[in-house]
Amino acid sequence: MTRRGWLLFAALGVIWGLPYFFIRISVRQMSPALLVLVRTGGGALVLVPLAAARGAIVPVLRRWRPLVIYTVIEIAVPWIILFHAEKRVSSSVTALVIATVPLFAAVVAWVTGSERVERRRVAGLLLGFGGVAVLVGLDVGRSDLGDVVSLGVVSVGYALGPWVLSRHLSGLPGLGVVAASLALCALGYLPAALLALPRHPLSVSVVASAATLTVLCTVVAFLAFFALVAEVGAMRTTVITYVNPAVALLLGVTALGEHLGPGTVAGLALIVGGSVLATRRAAGGAGH
Repeated sequence: MTRRGWLLFAALGVIWGLPYFFIRISVRQMSPALLVLVRTGGGALVLVPLAAARGAIVPVLRRWRPLVIYTVIEIAVPWIILFHAEKRVSSSVTALVIATVPLFAAVVAWVTGSERVERRRVAGLLLGFGGVAVLVGLDVGRSDLGDVVSLGVVSVGYALGPWVLSRHLSGLPGLGVVAASLALCALGYLPAALLALPRHPLSVSVVASAATLTVLCTVVAFLAFFALVAEVGAMRTTVITYVNPAVALLLGVTALGEHLGPGTVAGLALIVGGSVLATRRAAGGAGH
């Protein structure tokens, strides 16, 4: 990989480990619906004009049906569940549960027949989901169990989104897909967000966190992601998934004072290790 590729990879590894930290701060005073609107609407305001200038919007709108499905399962439903869960669950635990996305993606690939079922990959699935079991058994209280289960739904959505993208929106400019999806989601959440406006002025930390989520973790992240895909390819880009949880865990423990228990440490190791086994391409074998 080139020096530029390594720089982009390092930047994204950090940037996409940050959202859980800033979400945790933002939902202290903002409703989940309003935060979804701020993040998607702000992202759309920047990315839609950029995509339109490149002629990337019109081709996407011609396939509006799969675009709607992609938006619902990749952004609209996962983000509202994620933001609700982080009102109660720590950002560290949230990041570890979301780190199971590659595991669910492997299941989706096998069910749809685009991947072979191999012993090594089955072992990876068992190892990864075993990590979630360890996390839940040691570091998650009974009152948070429902939220952890809901985060599993988020992981499933994040795994299904790329499948819909590759199956029904392939060949379209990625920037146009993301820009149109953000705009569509923002319009859908506008009524609910207006009904949940805060009754008191927001603190500086909450405003700064929401702004960082929008500008850095959405706009900058997606632009960097497209550049990285062009540099190293989509397959190698997925390795970022193994870096994000560690960044989120470090921030949660050091900046938010979240508990670092044995289940968190063991869960991180098992989930990331299982994801590597479950998604790694065999020599000469079929890939994603």
